[in-house]
Amino acid sequence: MGMVITIDGPAASGKSSVSRELARRLGWQWVSTGAFYRGLAYAALQMDIDLDDVKGLADLTHNPVWSVKMEQDRTRVYFKEQDVTDQIAHEDVGNFASKVSHYPDVRKALLDAQRNCSNGPQGLVAEGRDCGTVVFPKAEAKVYLTANSEHRAARRAAELGLDQGDMVKAQQQRDLQDSTRKVAPMAVPEDALVVDTTALNLDQVVDEVVKYVKNKI
Repeated sequence: MGMVITIDGPAASGKSSVSRELARRLGWQWVSTGAFYRGLAYAALQMDIDLDDVKGLADLTHNPVWSVKMEQDRTRVYFKEQDVTDQIAHEDVGNFASKVSHYPDVRKALLDAQRNCSNGPQGLVAEGRDCGTVVFPKAEAKVYLTANSEHRAARRAAELGLDQGDMVKAQQQRDLQDSTRKVAPMAVPEDALVVDTTALNLDQVVDEVVKYVKNKI
């Protein structure tokens, strides 16, 4: 396993943009671990597997009908050999992903696949909601990004072309689900650098993270 840097935080806090740019600057691999849950939820919906069927979902984690592939710009998801990365970005898929992520058997079944992302010759920048606490608890450096809810909702609404008011409600529900689930709740990892991105642009955030990471590794 190579060196790992984790970047966690709630939706639209800047995790994807910051972690992707960090990986680019370091010349490391990059992965969005949430793609595994979104991909699983999407595959389940396409195959008419009930999202309350824990065994069916756990079995589906090993089904080659869907797969995840790391690329420098995106973590791509394929279903029946078709690229469905854009489809899994929809907010409803994110809500379904949040639901399936509550199941311990599902999380356990996906854990090895997520950890295997660090097996390459390069280091890995991993972003998600529990990368520093569960997936890579021994990561060399851990970062937690946050921002006020209105700012996050505006950012996400602009990305998806949705109403900001509706997005505030949806994100509050998602944050509550992710932070109160019994297994691997979203939380600030111990010894993590916490950065509030509300008033910062991308370069400012990445510069702060790079400085921290270089001191750690």
